[in-house]
Amino acid sequence: MNLTAFITFIAVTLLVALISWLKTRRHKITTSAGLFLANRNLSFTAVGSALFFTNISAAEFVGNSESVYLNNMTVMAWGVSSVFAMLLVSEFIIPIYLKGAMSTTPDFLESRYDPQTKKLVSFVFLISYMVNLLPIVLYSGAIALNGLFHFSDIWHISYGGSIWILVWCIGLVGSLYSILGGLKAIVVSDLALGICMFTGALLLAYFGLRHIGGGDFQNGIHTILSTKTEHFNSIGTASDEVPFSTIFTGMILMNLFYWGTEQVIVQQALASSNLETSQKGIALACAGKLLGPLLFILPGIIGVHMYSNMENTTEVFSRVVSDVSPPVLSGFIAAVIFGAAITSFSPGLNSASTLFTLNIYKPFKEKKGIQVTEKNLLRSSKRFEMFASLLAMFIAPLFMFSNDSFYTFLQKINAAFSIPIFTIMFIGFVTKRVPPIAAKIGISFCLIGYILTQMVFDTGIHFLHVLAILFVVTSAIMLIIGKLYPMEKPYVAQNKSVVDLKPWKNRHWANGLLLIIMILLFLLFSPLYLASA
Repeated sequence: MNLTAFITFIAVTLLVALISWLKTRRHKITTSAGLFLANRNLSFTAVGSALFFTNISAAEFVGNSESVYLNNMTVMAWGVSSVFAMLLVSEFIIPIYLKGAMSTTPDFLESRYDPQTKKLVSFVFLISYMVNLLPIVLYSGAIALNGLFHFSDIWHISYGGSIWILVWCIGLVGSLYSILGGLKAIVVSDLALGICMFTGALLLAYFGLRHIGGGDFQNGIHTILSTKTEHFNSIGTASDEVPFSTIFTGMILMNLFYWGTEQVIVQQALASSNLETSQKGIALACAGKLLGPLLFILPGIIGVHMYSNMENTTEVFSRVVSDVSPPVLSGFIAAVIFGAAITSFSPGLNSASTLFTLNIYKPFKEKKGIQVTEKNLLRSSKRFEMFASLLAMFIAPLFMFSNDSFYTFLQKINAAFSIPIFTIMFIGFVTKRVPPIAAKIGISFCLIGYILTQMVFDTGIHFLHVLAILFVVTSAIMLIIGKLYPMEKPYVAQNKSVVDLKPWKNRHWANGLLLIIMILLFLLFSPLYLASA
């Protein structure tokens, strides 16, 4: 371990923590709204940075770099194409949540269907967070830090042993962040870390390209543009891990679920002061997603030109940082990776706690006739966060035994929970009379169908195409049930007038520009241009 790099890592980490403390020290958490929604007073820059950085964990750095190193840039479709889904969410879904003053996305299901559907989906979300989202954030962060500082060599223990220790270090710090600071502390850290991340990415690109060019930055650019250009291909073929055609089937559905119904993401937008602020924040997050090729994929391209054969390809990003960066930059990037893990883990914990406290604990107590105070809610939420954190820290190291590339494995697990929930949410958005029983049958059918097609039967169809098929079939089943057994009274959304619902007047111009840039990026990284040589 380089001492300068480690000192820089500690200094930057403490600086971000200090900034967060200074900005939130007068923010006393005395209510559940303060803990979960920062009292609904976030600015658009806070919303945008929180949305973007909550989405960015070490998994993005680790997974994207590995995928580009092994294949090509088709993996960029996940992030870049999500812009289209984010803009749809901004225009059509966020207004629904804000109109109903909803604290959790399952709140919509209660008003649209019934309390049982809300409780069922809340349980599915909680299972997803505790066995998938939170452990993956911890595991990817541990991989990146071990690759940067080589703790397994320093401590003279196995690779697996160092991953266990680092998982617990990240988990404990992230738990304290969420339990003590709430959502307000998380979004302040997001803003500071966002600035650090973009700075670090630009510096890493400079030093990486200079390294490839033998000390000459321009020669490095010439090298990556003239050799091994097949790795620049974002279109790819049907045999790639992420075929281009999946953008129009299962990928758009998963992106709509993630940005429109995933509690850990939507909670950031619901904490905005009004609809205009939320829409501006989402547009800002879209701009960040369009920088994905620079932030998360270029290190993988650099790795292609540096390493001919790596045994542990999950360490491509870490190896590139260690080998091309001066010690100060290595420590700086390590702090960003650590911060990314913390600011993905903490919102995940906060959102899981929100779901448990407001959708399960509070209704359970009230059903028993027990009066629930704000003090009870805060205490139960913090206890649940400690439980969820411990469970995630035990599960995270088990991902070492996955056979798929890390990013593909992550998305396959996400799909098991996302599409069943999104399907019943979608039908709830676009219909008025489909009954609660249709939602219960729909979520059960879709979940079981996905498990059977991925674990029991070999369909030979890409899992994202399978998701699209399941979405169509499940929707058809729900619509048929709605036709045969419609609700007596159609659903009517109520306006609770908690925030101003006036939309951002310039959103169409901004959204159009973002979509044009999205299309141009796919053309740039295709056989028509950079991948043509």
